Amino acid sequence: MNNDFSPLSSLTAKLMPFRSKLDSYKHGFRERLGAADALPQLALLGFFVGLVTTLVILLFRGFIETALSLYLPEGDPENFEGLSQTLRATLPLSGAIVIGLIWYKLGVVHRKTGVAYVMERLAYHQGYMSLKSLVVQFFGGVLTVISGQSSGREGPAVHLGSAAASIMGQYFKLPNNSIRILIACGTAAAISASFNTPIAGVIFAMEVVLMEYSLIGFTPIIIASVTAAFASQMFYGTEPAFLVPQLDLSSPFEIPYIIFCGLLIGAVSASFVRLTLSSMRFSKVNIFLRILAAGCFTGAVAYFIPEIMGIGYDTVNDTFTGNVTLGILCGIAIAKLIVTAVSLGLGMPNGMIGPTLFIGATVGGALGIIAQWIMPFASSTGFYAMLGMGAMMGSALQAPLAALMAILELTQNPNIILPGMLAIVISSMFASTVFKQRSIFISLLEAQGLDYSNSPAVQALRSASVVAIMDRKLSRAQKSIELEDAQELLRQKPNWIAVENESGQTMSLLPAADLVHFLSSYEDNDKLPEQIALLEIPAQRRDVANISYQATLEEALNSFNQQGHGALLVERNSGGLKRILGVVTKNDIDHYYHFEGH
Repeated sequence: MNNDFSPLSSLTAKLMPFRSKLDSYKHGFRERLGAADALPQLALLGFFVGLVTTLVILLFRGFIETALSLYLPEGDPENFEGLSQTLRATLPLSGAIVIGLIWYKLGVVHRKTGVAYVMERLAYHQGYMSLKSLVVQFFGGVLTVISGQSSGREGPAVHLGSAAASIMGQYFKLPNNSIRILIACGTAAAISASFNTPIAGVIFAMEVVLMEYSLIGFTPIIIASVTAAFASQMFYGTEPAFLVPQLDLSSPFEIPYIIFCGLLIGAVSASFVRLTLSSMRFSKVNIFLRILAAGCFTGAVAYFIPEIMGIGYDTVNDTFTGNVTLGILCGIAIAKLIVTAVSLGLGMPNGMIGPTLFIGATVGGALGIIAQWIMPFASSTGFYAMLGMGAMMGSALQAPLAALMAILELTQNPNIILPGMLAIVISSMFASTVFKQRSIFISLLEAQGLDYSNSPAVQALRSASVVAIMDRKLSRAQKSIELEDAQELLRQKPNWIAVENESGQTMSLLPAADLVHFLSSYEDNDKLPEQIALLEIPAQRRDVANISYQATLEEALNSFNQQGHGALLVERNSGGLKRILGVVTKNDIDHYYHFEGH
């Protein structure tokens, strides 16, 4: 019998060195990611995140477009206007019943979706997102759009891309500081794949989600965004999300009017955010009843104004080409703002990025029509619609640079930059200073009693893991050792000695210098004790706790502050066996922050 298995045993023996090298490479790759400057490794991961995110987004869009094409008139996935009034009223209500029942069965934690939820996971859970969260957002996003709710697909897409990246990082047991970058990669890839705007995707990820700009973050995020753009173009072509004619500022005398437009849209943005927050006052009401109420409200408004249903990019394109009258634009803008804000506040899992673009485009289009009435030389309606889109997005999200990049890539026209900058900055500044408006995502988190801390200190501590600063010069010893063993231990020149009990559990951490001092205190070597009790000799021993090698320095500092331990043992669990990699002290973290972290 043994002879029958000898070839297999021989093959296994030959593969052992290869497996050992592979395991060593994997561990080395993970530990390298723990540093704040692991650029090549992050760049490689950014590429794979871009591919995975694109696949998820293509599947998400495919579900939506296929379903809408099956029942909307003429097979047009945007043609909610072609439905009868009865269907326009009952479709959102029917969808709300299905969504409400699902959300009622879910726990409170699992009901959270969208960009605000991604930011919450980054702030409080090191970016860890579950597969269940991805599935809930996927089908929740699909149901809201195909049932005609006032929704968009970009917010859900960001959630899906971030969740896919987070799950990938958790599967490969990557350090938590790198999972943060992967989530930003997933965010950028999702925006890029949805809009075909890779630059806007990068800026959105860093300005809105991470809320920080770092050199180490730019490269992998750019790679992920560009990868997603190329991959999505293979399926949807190179055309942007909107069909925008060539736009230009006709006269510099329009600048005062553009400033006025920025001020007005800033006020519109503040109204949108405040109405959303006001609607959240009913958050203690049964979730099914809230979503049912949102569906009833949407259906009632859609009975008269079907343009508010779904994503509404067909209406935005008509606005750019000047095919919508002033009265209709005003009615659509007001209805979309109210319905979207109320639905979001009541708990409907709507995306909010698309609706802000819709509201901005229709308000801007209306202002463009008025401009042509009072200024014969005024630019086209589409020009003002594009400015309104950028101003509303920049103001509501408090992300002016992301909004500017979005309209630049959507128009592919550099002439929009100067007037776009003016409108976006004025709108954002007016909303934040006069109305004290913050980003709608941060406002939603604050309404839930959550704080999205983003101080420079927090940024620095989140950018590296404990592996990056740990002291690897660590030896282990029993609490009572022979003199000869102690001398041999010190020949290894450790900085720390982990004192263990009989079961291998670390009881205390002893500075090796204290053991050296103890031994050197005996002038006559013949008087040295044969047995040394490491827990009894004079020393500045430290209580210890264990921390995962994936933890960031922020997590380590929180552990010190909350538990009061003197040191943390960095451990890695591999195959059920725990291995101690090194030691981190609070002084190590302070030194990193003051001299290396920024």
